[in-house]
Amino acid sequence: MTHAARETEIKLAVPDVKTARGLLRAAGFRVSKRRVFESNMVFDTPELSLRRAATLLRVRQAGGVATVTYKGPPVIARHKSREELELEISDARAMAAIIERLGLGPVFRYEKYRTEYRQPRRSGIATLDETPVGVYLELEGTPQWIDRAARKLGFAEDDYITASYARLWLDWCEWHGLGPSDMVLAIRSATLTGPGSLIATAAFERELSLHRPTPPRPWRLRPHTRSTLSGSGPPAASNSVLRAEQNDRRPPACASAR
Repeated sequence: MTHAARETEIKLAVPDVKTARGLLRAAGFRVSKRRVFESNMVFDTPELSLRRAATLLRVRQAGGVATVTYKGPPVIARHKSREELELEISDARAMAAIIERLGLGPVFRYEKYRTEYRQPRRSGIATLDETPVGVYLELEGTPQWIDRAARKLGFAEDDYITASYARLWLDWCEWHGLGPSDMVLAIRSATLTGPGSLIATAAFERELSLHRPTPPRPWRLRPHTRSTLSGSGPPAASNSVLRAEQNDRRPPACASAR
């Protein structure tokens, strides 16, 4: 099945999975697709021409479903919007091999657990993402639906995050003085490999498990839902600061991955 559309989305940082599920239930969201492990591989040319054009080519395995996705250059304002062309495929490994035969190679691998939620009789989608750098809600739909859903979940526009997971991951690595690598879940990295992938070393994984921080971006829930973080993490930054960072810094090859 082929999907051609323009996606509009934001991310919202939350303290933990339990808090996120409670917020979603209170806002009328119900599980539409159960929790599944995702493995994503981003491809580019040796010259990183896709990254330079702010585009993305990705192969994803999510449970038993594999997809290949093209994302066009993003338009970032209050929300992030970009063209998305997606095709469901039967074999992620075969598709990766085809892409490599065409002269592109894997440049970034990232993993997460994702649960999909919907509100009855609403077209937007909320996903609960568990990543190596924290727990996030991602809202995808029309700008009007996103704003309404975010308010109902207890967030304000200042809480919107338009950075990709790769950007958040690179910020996390920089904050902890670590070189960039794949964003993989430590518990699974020993069994998941791929040709050409920048697989984290065992030492790096031990460092990650010992010093995993709280989510690298702030959240400001309404008083009745606000939670307190323990531990340390990067300083708070508004979405306007994030956009300035994205404009001022030349991102590595992986910085457009969703």
